Amino acid sequence: MILPLALFSLIPLILPLAVVSAEPVYKPVVLWHGMGDDCCNPQSMGRVTELIQKVLPGVFVHSVQVGETRQDDHEAGFFGQVNDQVEQVCEQLAGIPELADGFNAIGFSQGGLFLRAYVQRCNRPAVHRLITFGSPHGGVADIPNCMNPVDLTCRLMRSAVRFGVYTGYVQHRVVQAQYYKDPRNLQGYLDHNVFLPDINNELGVKNETYRDNLSQLEYFIMVRFADDSMVKPSETAWFWTYDENEDLVPLDKQDMFREDWLGLQRLGARLRFLVSPGQHMEISDDFLETEIIHPYLASPETSAASIPAISTPRFISQP
Repeated sequence: MILPLALFSLIPLILPLAVVSAEPVYKPVVLWHGMGDDCCNPQSMGRVTELIQKVLPGVFVHSVQVGETRQDDHEAGFFGQVNDQVEQVCEQLAGIPELADGFNAIGFSQGGLFLRAYVQRCNRPAVHRLITFGSPHGGVADIPNCMNPVDLTCRLMRSAVRFGVYTGYVQHRVVQAQYYKDPRNLQGYLDHNVFLPDINNELGVKNETYRDNLSQLEYFIMVRFADDSMVKPSETAWFWTYDENEDLVPLDKQDMFREDWLGLQRLGARLRFLVSPGQHMEISDDFLETEIIHPYLASPETSAASIPAISTPRFISQP
């Protein structure tokens, strides 16, 4: 069919209008929930998913589920081997076509620690921006309390820990024991903890892949809750930890940072430290939207100018 000449004259006008009106394409987002939660709780991960998709129309969001059902996923937050769960999620995310070109990731509480393990150990597809809320990156000096006091699974977890947090039985069964770092028994922690000493590169032989993978993030944003009483110390969300004298040690005072075991020093200003008001996992929609979604989950072209530069070494030691 031959188009009239008049129509040809309109094509240059039509094409630019089509380009201008097209919605921006946002990187997919992966969520990993915390202890006592599950992938699809409409009050938690469901709410976060809806808010992200409202602010970023058309964005693909995947919420990690360990196991076949929501109940399996809930129980996996307390019982199982974290190393096996991270490996399962590596396979899970690799099989999702929408994530093939990489994604941004948000981890809540222990889910943020596990997403960091994903970045360090497999990272295919790659995480571009990693955001963690109240995550025990530096370990915990006490087993977290149950957020829901009637949660039988959580109560069983705490009962099992009483047998001995660094026994083989507990270490291979109780999730929270696998990031427990006893300041009164640091050698026991290094010798018997089956997850955190490895993922924090605290063992004798350093894993260079861990450092390289983490240092390639576009941004690593760690959020601490101002009034957190669930994880101890609350500053573990920024990698702070207790020494053998039970004194709190900021990240930049640790060998982990000074010798750059994890590539955190290499990240420089791409390493960010935020504070969210309230208790553990009390995250307002306003904080999510203004402090996380708009500056960090928008496409690089639209968000780069909105992310202020900071001086990382000066900021790290601020309580």
